[in-house]
Amino acid sequence: MSAPDAVGWLTIYIILLFFLPSRLVVGPLASAGAPSMLFGLASLVLWALLALGAPRGIVGEPQPLRIALGVLWLCVGASYVMAMSRPMSSDEISPADVALLGLASWTGTMLLTHDRIPDRRRLDTLVWRFAVCGGFVAVLGLIQVATRQVWVDQIAIPGLSSSTAYGLVERGGYPRPSGTAIHPIEFGVILAILLPIALHVGFHHTHRHVLVRWLPAAAIGLIIPLTSSRSAYLGAVIALVVCMIGWARAQRLLMLGVGAIGILAMVVVAPNFVNSVAGLFTGAAEDPSITSRTDSFALAMEFITQNPLFGRGLGTFLPKYRIFDNQYLLLLVTIGVIGTVAFIALGLTTVVTMLRTRRRLRDDASRDLAMSIAAAVTAGFSCLFMFDAFSFPQTMGTLFLLIGMGGALRRSQRSQSELAALLQ
Repeated sequence: MSAPDAVGWLTIYIILLFFLPSRLVVGPLASAGAPSMLFGLASLVLWALLALGAPRGIVGEPQPLRIALGVLWLCVGASYVMAMSRPMSSDEISPADVALLGLASWTGTMLLTHDRIPDRRRLDTLVWRFAVCGGFVAVLGLIQVATRQVWVDQIAIPGLSSSTAYGLVERGGYPRPSGTAIHPIEFGVILAILLPIALHVGFHHTHRHVLVRWLPAAAIGLIIPLTSSRSAYLGAVIALVVCMIGWARAQRLLMLGVGAIGILAMVVVAPNFVNSVAGLFTGAAEDPSITSRTDSFALAMEFITQNPLFGRGLGTFLPKYRIFDNQYLLLLVTIGVIGTVAFIALGLTTVVTMLRTRRRLRDDASRDLAMSIAAAVTAGFSCLFMFDAFSFPQTMGTLFLLIGMGGALRRSQRSQSELAALLQ
């Protein structure tokens, strides 16, 4: 009997993650009631049930990404136990529980993706659907910019209510699209993470019509410059630089040419907008959002020194104390140095695993997919310096899904290698 295939299930998760506005939650559950989060928890239950009856070769074999995830959970669990064993403000208890549920939800998505995609062909199907959904979200962002309306505020689903009010944010007089995300920063980071995957589809899904396979990348490439978001720009640059390491010379020249033409077109068509974008970097020293982040370091150090190793507990540092807009700083406060290192190690393990897997792969498409996942994860983890990402479900759901895809690619490569060895 063939192993269970989770691609259909994970497709539903992607649809819930990207197409339902993140502000819509199951009312009585509040912040724990996002449909994608509940679906992720169901994924964890499903993975556990499937693991109980799986052959040892499927679940029992040591996997670097699962090991890194397990270490992170040990650190977060130790931090939680220590937090609950000492006096704590009553309003911190529920957020601590919700933070654990959020991590469990992302874990369920990662593990199901890691272990239940049976072969490379089915992984390609999931990658295609992931890129297409990202393309649709990018198109929504373009519509928001063109019409100066969010539109998602008109979505009403029985049983779901909006956790916060909707609004179109502006910067320098230009609208900042948010798609279905909570905030434009999150939307920009999601686009930067999606960009390498969409480019992989454009370059290597050659069995599809050329226009169809390039539409997601085109939509994402068009909306990123219009986000007025430093996070999106820096994330996209990081992703492209990593991708270029693995691309052939012709691909590098093509992308550099497209980028140069795009910049020239913007300078000619919308010079004021280009000046506004340039001002995000040249005037960063006077930007209140930047000074707020830098001013947070001293306060963070006060909390870090109180519990330096395991922190005060994930989710217990409430916005009323301070909004750091820096997830790593927040992790140092909440799960300490050990927990933060474990979280960073999860990202590094993914990137290193993808680079090692790429060296073992023989076909160009698989090698490029490994590099694209490495680029997307690098961009995502780099952007966590710029906002409190654990409070934004789309970002973390996307990152953990990608980590799972990386694990699935590694497993498919090892299966092919073992089959080749048997046939020799």
